[in-house]
Amino acid sequence: MIIIKSAEEQKLMRSGGKVLANILKKIKESTTPGTKKSDLNKMAEDLCRQYKVKPSFKNYGGFPASICVSVNEEVVHSIPDDDLIKEGDLVSLDMGVLYQGFHTDSALSFICSELSGEDYKKKYSKELKLINVCEQSLYSGIELIKNGVHLGDISNKIQGVVESRGFGVVRMLVGHGIGREVHEDPHVPNFGSANTGPILKTGMTIAVEPMVILDGSVDVILDEDGWTYKSASGALTAHFEHTVLVTDDGYEILTS
Repeated sequence: MIIIKSAEEQKLMRSGGKVLANILKKIKESTTPGTKKSDLNKMAEDLCRQYKVKPSFKNYGGFPASICVSVNEEVVHSIPDDDLIKEGDLVSLDMGVLYQGFHTDSALSFICSELSGEDYKKKYSKELKLINVCEQSLYSGIELIKNGVHLGDISNKIQGVVESRGFGVVRMLVGHGIGREVHEDPHVPNFGSANTGPILKTGMTIAVEPMVILDGSVDVILDEDGWTYKSASGALTAHFEHTVLVTDDGYEILTS
């Protein structure tokens, strides 16, 4: 069942979303070559205490951490262990917070590097293209969101943007509704046909999250740790996500 959020519930999710955006921004800024993944998890937990929110992922289905730190071919759900993040790694951070009974969820990808300017752009041109297309696909889908639109329109738009640039969009992992639970109805695929799927209604809140693979493949495999999904081909991946509120005439990004 798809749950419509009241005005008061929307307000709570808006507040929680702002906190989450700030936390992710701070963690990204603190990620430098030589940083341990586990240090980012500790930082996430410290910031949750500071902002008086709870990490949505901690102990969710048994997940042992408060943030997912996925690197290079890791798509999502990588456990932040003591591995070091290296110069040139493509890092994806995925995190949710629980604020006064409601969850928000967001993700972003970036290159961990001490380079800047033209040197940075030249050395990491293919990685930056992947990241930019993934982010563009997210916003292109979000821009279609409003009351009365088929969910399939958003899915189809994301797929079109990704595949038109020669990349592949993951099929096995999709976005989701969100609110009192981390995962609610409906599923939000990043591929599909326009004019299909549930019709969006004012007050719905959904997490839209394209996951894109550099070499154009779409398949993922589950690592032996039981959590981390990787591209089956071993190619680089990127991941962006926002929690979005459906409004009468459009949308509101709650994790902006």
